[in-house]
Amino acid sequence: MKKLLTGNEAIARGAYEAGVVFASAYPGTPSTEILQNLADYKGDILAEWAPNEKVALEAVIGASIAGARSLAAMKHVGVNVAADPLFTFAYTGVNGGMVLISADEPGQHSSQNEQDNRNYAKFAKIPMLEPADSQEAKSMVKTALEISEAYNTPALIRMTTRVCHSKSIVECNDREEIVIKAYVKNIEKYMAVPDFSRKMRVKIEERTKALMEFSNRTELNYIQWNNRKIGVISSGACYYFAREVFGDTASYLKLGFTNPLPLNKIKEFCEGVEKVYVLEENDPYIEDQVRILGFDCDGNNFFPPYGEKTPDVIRKALYGKTNATIEYDKNKVVPRPPTLCAGCPHRGFFYELGKRKNIMISGDIGCYSLAFAEPYNAMDLNMCMGASISIGHGVQQVFNMKDDPMRVVSVLGDSTFFHTGINSLLEVAYNKSNTVNVILDNRITGMTGHQENPGTGYTLQGSKTVEIDIAGLVKACGIKHIVTINPNDLKAVKKALDWALALEEASVIITRWPCLLKKFSEQDNEEFSHAFQSKCVVDKEKCIGCSACIRTGCPALFLDKNEKKVSIREEQCVGCGVCLQVCPVKAIGKVEA
Repeated sequence: MKKLLTGNEAIARGAYEAGVVFASAYPGTPSTEILQNLADYKGDILAEWAPNEKVALEAVIGASIAGARSLAAMKHVGVNVAADPLFTFAYTGVNGGMVLISADEPGQHSSQNEQDNRNYAKFAKIPMLEPADSQEAKSMVKTALEISEAYNTPALIRMTTRVCHSKSIVECNDREEIVIKAYVKNIEKYMAVPDFSRKMRVKIEERTKALMEFSNRTELNYIQWNNRKIGVISSGACYYFAREVFGDTASYLKLGFTNPLPLNKIKEFCEGVEKVYVLEENDPYIEDQVRILGFDCDGNNFFPPYGEKTPDVIRKALYGKTNATIEYDKNKVVPRPPTLCAGCPHRGFFYELGKRKNIMISGDIGCYSLAFAEPYNAMDLNMCMGASISIGHGVQQVFNMKDDPMRVVSVLGDSTFFHTGINSLLEVAYNKSNTVNVILDNRITGMTGHQENPGTGYTLQGSKTVEIDIAGLVKACGIKHIVTINPNDLKAVKKALDWALALEEASVIITRWPCLLKKFSEQDNEEFSHAFQSKCVVDKEKCIGCSACIRTGCPALFLDKNEKKVSIREEQCVGCGVCLQVCPVKAIGKVEA
């Protein structure tokens, strides 16, 4: 049976066919759909969202130790969070096969940095595979699990955005039922104390030598001889990018197993061509090895060392121009910066926060990161998941040292709070900070496409479960001053900010209102039955065209330049009422939706 699948769908299919029984992840573009698709194999695979990537990997490690084939998936920055257990599990080795999917993002389409996680495989001394299309993505899951078990090691599959989200034909097969191995107590294997770990370290080098031999003989790495004037070494999607540019005018060394690299095969290829190009995203991972072997090549010294190596990028570097395309007047293209959706529950809060003086706002990763821009100007930094509270704490401690009256307001979402914000809040409470900390609870993991989290009351596979009480959890962390508000109520927002900024101790404000795009759960229907039941309308007779409502940043509002009056797009408005509250002449009212 053949299917048209994305790379992420293919990874899930490969895990199903290869007998994986347990999988865990934290959602993050471009990896999110892997677990979402694995959840569809309910009954064969237990798929779970974890609070963060470290927890996901640790759960998967546990499943492997118990004897099951298991898989963890995360975006590239997630591996930073999961690195601690990864490096030690590389020492102990597996029982059941274990695969970690790292979805890298050359080009930074939705990420705070651009990092090449092939370096993790080299650093941790574990085998790595790089699929170039969906068929390879599916097949390599099974191969990686087999390598994992044969060589007693976790295996890494490095995906990139193009492979994750592009579609190609995949040959699908039946599931192979793999018997879960027996767990046998073995403290010398699984107790990573120095006496045992030193022996494990020696075995890692022996394993690396064996994997080097495998790398040189495996069909995952192969040569295609064509015209030998040009030779291209590539991995992942870059192979297809190169084929589109060079066609049969070049020979290719296609690398699918990239740690350890096949040095003998690289040497054979370089000796067989006149000119070598290395096409890879992003670091000179292969290029450096080619140069160490004594061969001249053009790689990141010639092509851009950042972004995607798409055909147009390759052509521009080679020929100074790309293929001809349709010409148009770029001045006529209206700029459309990203913005919070109409009715977003974050709008009212940031509208008020942005008007505050003498505060520094420590932000985090989520939809609300857009608050840095006009018209809110209500975020001064963001770094990584869950960091807003701990960074804000550090900033506030220094302000306090200098007797600087400036206060820090730290802001993060509900899923981000569960991810790593809890630890940061413990830091604040334990070290007697006086920051204002805001948890934006929109009842879902919003930015990555509405995945369940510990605060929603449901698991990934739809089972009803405990719903974590954020206010109760905050109190358990040691915070005494807590208030929960509706962020659409501007008076409540003002009052909460005044209250928190007047305190000399740490406080937490929880803004609780569902994302307008969220499919309501049973709990949502009980608590927010009144939500989104009305729309806002403008009384044109009263409107004076002052644009105060426009400055809330709601995309449903627009000023008619001819009438010099504001109008509201009925199809976008959900009746949050923020514009209504800021209108100085009460020209905006509500009608039933």
